[in-house]
Amino acid sequence: MPSPLPPHAVAQLYEAHHAWLQEWLRRRLGCRHDAADLAHDTFARVLAARPAVSIREPRAFLTTLARRVLYSFWRRRELERAYLDSLAALPAPAAPSEEARALVIEALAGIDRILQGLPLKARQAFLYSQLDGLTYPEIARLMGISAITVRRYVKQAITLCVLADLQA
Repeated sequence: MPSPLPPHAVAQLYEAHHAWLQEWLRRRLGCRHDAADLAHDTFARVLAARPAVSIREPRAFLTTLARRVLYSFWRRRELERAYLDSLAALPAPAAPSEEARALVIEALAGIDRILQGLPLKARQAFLYSQLDGLTYPEIARLMGISAITVRRYVKQAITLCVLADLQA
């Protein structure tokens, strides 16, 4: 079995490709500060993963990881925007504190990460149930599936959330 990539190899990878990766991200984001943050997040994933083999194509490897980081960044920003839009509709005294907002956004991002492990229809059924408050028969009509299938999908999502909570 090959040994993990040694720390000095990760450092060499960082020195040789960090500036290139940061520029690659800047072109996609249009913001050098976000690009710098995501470049560091990408290398944090390299450190966490510690690939078990030498990296033959470092830029292709880094691009793949960076795309995943970028996707997570965009999803989190999307969730945050939707949450803040819903807060804007609340009367001022009902609006939560900045700390509460940050905690809710973090929780939403975590739930979103967990739900990404589900098939699309299961994810949709769960969200219709939990966020929109639709009944299983309503969801079934909306999605063109049976209520039993809706129940199975929602159960699958809840089980995944509970397992993720137990592992945390």
